[in-house]
Amino acid sequence: MHPKMSVKLAGLVLRSPLIVASGVLGSSTRLIKKVSENPSVGAVVTKTVTYNPRPGYENPTAIDLGFGFLNAMGLPNPGYLEYRKELSEIKDLAIPLIVSIGPSNSEEAAEMVKALNDVSDGFELNLSCPHAEKLGLEVGSDPEKVRSIVSSARRCTTKPLFVKISPNVTDVVEIARAAVEAGVDAVTAINTMKSIAIDVNAGKPVLSNVYGGLSGKAIHPIAVRIVYELYEAIKIPIVGCGGVYDWRDAVELILAGATAVQIGSAIVYSRSDLNILNEIEKGIIEYLKDKGFNNVMEIVGLAHTS
Repeated sequence: MHPKMSVKLAGLVLRSPLIVASGVLGSSTRLIKKVSENPSVGAVVTKTVTYNPRPGYENPTAIDLGFGFLNAMGLPNPGYLEYRKELSEIKDLAIPLIVSIGPSNSEEAAEMVKALNDVSDGFELNLSCPHAEKLGLEVGSDPEKVRSIVSSARRCTTKPLFVKISPNVTDVVEIARAAVEAGVDAVTAINTMKSIAIDVNAGKPVLSNVYGGLSGKAIHPIAVRIVYELYEAIKIPIVGCGGVYDWRDAVELILAGATAVQIGSAIVYSRSDLNILNEIEKGIIEYLKDKGFNNVMEIVGLAHTS
């Protein structure tokens, strides 16, 4: 019997636990539609949109380290009102569309959610980008700011609300609990690690912004650890994110407590070949069959009881 791969996540029904992470293929309506046609994709998260337009940083903005990517794009986007026009062109999408927003305060969160509510199936609050001034980590490292922003967004929508948290904080559980108390429906863990690379020949940092966010294989064990900790501390769904390149990586996060798994760097490494998602889903299915499970939900958090 074919194991059931659909999952229920914060009120959304996903045909697969695999989600395309923010900043990968959710940057245009054309790409979003293309992603939705892949049967192994359960949902897609858009690029992060901010209150005001952002041009992003000057090049170089990204480097391939071999074991992951280091990037400081600077959250380039046209602003939430212009992006709303783009998203309004999407009709009858086969999978949930989760809009990623990066508010700097509760007022921005409220206005953005109100404006984007009718063009989304849910929101992911990006409170963890490590290289955007006055956004992301600068907001998401303060439990009270997190509580305020989540509460404001919660008052403006009944749709599922996710918060993407950072590994670059002293206590991720404290941040997650603040978000839960404010009414968030699920936690996405994790965003990138604040990092730096130096060109030894030039004798200076490689990225124009100096600091960037490290993603990919290098951060996978950190993501597993944080998902594991959160599963024991909070009672809402967790979306695992960080260094998922094959089915083993995905299963590891699910066993640690993730209901769904986001995939980003692996898609970039495969040159946006979505077959990587098919391969990961196929591997999970074979794993479930081999272990005698009928439903992927049966292994969520299983590492805590074995």
